[in-house]
Amino acid sequence: MGRDLDRERFTEAEYAAFGERIQEQLGVLRELLATPGFGQGPVTVGAELELFLIDGRGRPLSRNSQVRDALGDPRVVLELGRYNLEVNLTPTPLAGEPFARLGDEVQETMTRVDGAVAGGGALPIGILPTLAAEDFTVGAMSDQNRYRAMSRGIRRLRLEPFLVKIDDLELSVEDVILESANTSWQVHMRTPPERFARVFNAAQLAVGPVLAACGNSPFFLGRRLWEETRIALMEEAADDRDVQRRERRDGRVTFGSDWVREGAYELFERYVRDYDPVVPDLTDDAEPYEVPELRLHQGTIWQWNRPVYDPADGGHLRIEMRALPAGPSCADMAANTAFLLGLTLSQAERDLTGYRFAEAYQNFYRAAMHGLDAKLSWPGHDVEFEAADLVLRLLPEAREGLLAAGVTPSDADRALGVIEQRTRLRRTGAVWQREALERFRGDRERLVQRYRELALSGLPVHLWR
Repeated sequence: MGRDLDRERFTEAEYAAFGERIQEQLGVLRELLATPGFGQGPVTVGAELELFLIDGRGRPLSRNSQVRDALGDPRVVLELGRYNLEVNLTPTPLAGEPFARLGDEVQETMTRVDGAVAGGGALPIGILPTLAAEDFTVGAMSDQNRYRAMSRGIRRLRLEPFLVKIDDLELSVEDVILESANTSWQVHMRTPPERFARVFNAAQLAVGPVLAACGNSPFFLGRRLWEETRIALMEEAADDRDVQRRERRDGRVTFGSDWVREGAYELFERYVRDYDPVVPDLTDDAEPYEVPELRLHQGTIWQWNRPVYDPADGGHLRIEMRALPAGPSCADMAANTAFLLGLTLSQAERDLTGYRFAEAYQNFYRAAMHGLDAKLSWPGHDVEFEAADLVLRLLPEAREGLLAAGVTPSDADRALGVIEQRTRLRRTGAVWQREALERFRGDRERLVQRYRELALSGLPVHLWR
């Protein structure tokens, strides 16, 4: 879904033709993945950072196209809401000092975007605390055909408004614009086909304890909800299922329901089998190996960890890890990436399919709800751990995974040290936001203004005051 479309409306005949084409391209992809030598190359890491634009008071500022045009930076693109921008960071080899490089580029781009917002700024935060119900009108959507087409496509399947429920919050939703309340730090790791199943399963296991240490979205519409409210909100906001389909398959945003046993094709096949197209844009001038319709369809299913096929440079696979929130600072996002990748790589050395998938599933949602206070399980142990204790136990394993991949000890230690200090002090972004709101006597605008100052400083959140 990264490119815009030339129109926003499609016929039922086009939906049917698109469905046939993705079936055909599934076969093409299967042959590509089975080709000897496909996708081989050094492991690289990339990331996408979603930002909120704010005015001088800390309220959402609907000026993303103007800011993008003023920057003239191809890394900066529009997101769903007019108050959102996305920065696509430069892929870098995992070997060496990837987290220092990522952190430096995040700091540079955040500062540039912030400086381009006249009378306001930009900040990386999971959910902006000053969002209000009136920020989710159809007029809040970015002026791009792809977003209007996606909205129409999901409404075609959903047909009627339904209630979004998160704890005691209930909202009647008619449009995908509610997704714009969420901003993420999405990490990509290149993975060879023969290792895909093990690495993907390891990412599914790793993301629970990592998310517990990364919470940064405690508020939505004035309510204190989950440590990572984004998880619940995104799953509800993009759900296209009616009652019958809720019993037959997962939503379009999902953790998943089982381990991968064969490889990436297994997931792509599931996406084609279980999910109706929502944006049936047909391409007639692409090479067969580009499988453009299949890639477009896959881009409308937002599993928290999902496969990506990229035809560039002969083609390769990536695992996109979508569960981490934006922010709080460049140091925090680099540290979160190091912990997630290191723990994933260390756990990929074992076959996880004998471990109950339900345990990983429960870990993920418990971490989103309760953060470092969550009760989490782990393979090889019969007891549940408090998440903070489990995180500290797992940091050495994450370090081993990074060093085995060629990350320098100094880069790994610097990044993982941020996680250790944050965990020992129990100072996540969510904790800081709650304490700041109490200190500012409920003034959410002051909270956002102070957050922006500290985020731009580059200091990790456990040092914020």
